[in-house]
Amino acid sequence: MREYSSEVIDKAKGVKALIFDVDGVLTDGKIIYDNNGVETKAFNVKDGQIIKHLKEAGIVVGAITGRSSDVVKKRCEELKLDFYYQGIHDKPQIFEQVCEKYGLQKKEVTYIGDDLIDLGILTQCGLAIAPSDAMSYVIDQVDLISEKNGGEGVVREVGDLILSSQGLLDEIINSYLKG
Repeated sequence: MREYSSEVIDKAKGVKALIFDVDGVLTDGKIIYDNNGVETKAFNVKDGQIIKHLKEAGIVVGAITGRSSDVVKKRCEELKLDFYYQGIHDKPQIFEQVCEKYGLQKKEVTYIGDDLIDLGILTQCGLAIAPSDAMSYVIDQVDLISEKNGGEGVVREVGDLILSSQGLLDEIINSYLKG
């Protein structure tokens, strides 16, 4: 597993919620339309696997995205996210509402974002993370740059970090070894 700074590990120890953007984080940011105008996106199954374990550990998991899409709705429901908001242009306002609803302090939230619309949350949350292919001005504002590009397992990397920092990842791994 990747080596993280003590500052990042300390922040991850206190995480009670993981929130992320969709396009550019859960996906590679590409939007594909077929000849009938049907939108398709590719998601990384490894992200979904770790979300299940984060939720079992009591971590609130959700998405806030600027676009609205039936494909995203289906994936968020399939992942059984605690919440997902689509078509949001004022992400910090939704972030405030989520913190209030779940009784979270901002420092207890990890947020993963890749573009301008994410900056308002990235500069307020406890642990700010960007995919390695995020915009440079986003990368300048985060605590950690993922080793992964958007859509290539960023959420998995961050989920592993959170669970490992909280002393839970080894137990999860061992449960599969005993399987």
